[in-house]
Amino acid sequence: MSAHFGKVAVLFGGSSAEREVSLMSGKAVLAALQGAGVDAHAFDPAERDLHILKEEGYDRVFIALHGRGGEDGTVQGALELMGIPYTGSGVMASALSMDKWRTKMVWLANGLPTPRYAILEADTDWDAVVHELGLPIFVKPVHEGSSMGATKVTQAGQLRAAWELAARYDSLVIAEEFISGAELTAPFLNDRALPLVRIVAPDGNYDYQHKYFTDDTRYDCPCGLPEAEEQALQALVMKSARVLGCRGWGRADLILTADGRPYLLEMNTSPGMTGHSLVPMSARVAGMSFEALCLAILAESRLG
Repeated sequence: MSAHFGKVAVLFGGSSAEREVSLMSGKAVLAALQGAGVDAHAFDPAERDLHILKEEGYDRVFIALHGRGGEDGTVQGALELMGIPYTGSGVMASALSMDKWRTKMVWLANGLPTPRYAILEADTDWDAVVHELGLPIFVKPVHEGSSMGATKVTQAGQLRAAWELAARYDSLVIAEEFISGAELTAPFLNDRALPLVRIVAPDGNYDYQHKYFTDDTRYDCPCGLPEAEEQALQALVMKSARVLGCRGWGRADLILTADGRPYLLEMNTSPGMTGHSLVPMSARVAGMSFEALCLAILAESRLG
């Protein structure tokens, strides 16, 4: 079965702020593919030019890059031009999903629920934002993932400093109203929603450290919701992916309030594949090993 994939490059590392996480994801994917008999090779775009993929005869690419330069449509566009099939979403959906602001606009235009927000700039009326969104407020760079540069603002006087931190990562910064509820993540593989994962982080602080480097966060999968409610959320997530044009695999993050109202937070088109990652955890509950998951993702690699 593995031979028909041909020569496969696993892209990981890269030059984004999420390089460290990507290195962990890529090494895990590479080991799984090689263990399954795939002719897979490591390829770090920060160290080698992408055109080498064509020169060295790679037949397809598994993208395990995170953040800008790997998850935002740029690598996808380069692979399209070289005619090399790749995993995950295409150029448009990758670029759109990486942009938290425009993702929200598409979701809202399609009647999908997402927290209210404001775009922050140097001359923003900070008091007006607090009045509009209330407290707490989450401040994030628009084009970063893994909670890079993100702050939970609990006092009005913290808002400008939070913007300044996020602006170190991105010229575009978004403030989002805080929605109290259960934090859930919803992976999908092709047209199939996988089991939801409930995230219970210390003091509700699911930051970069708690995502990847500690064992303090609890993950419940199955998530504990009644079956009908979980299926309804899975249907919402699949619709949220469709309107963005996502394909292959991905993961949506959402909040479920105590009275059962869901709010979509963001879409991840190249989720983590580390030891703490959520897609492999969900796939395991669905009866799929990490190796089988990697093969299933690779099997859907394509162009266009």
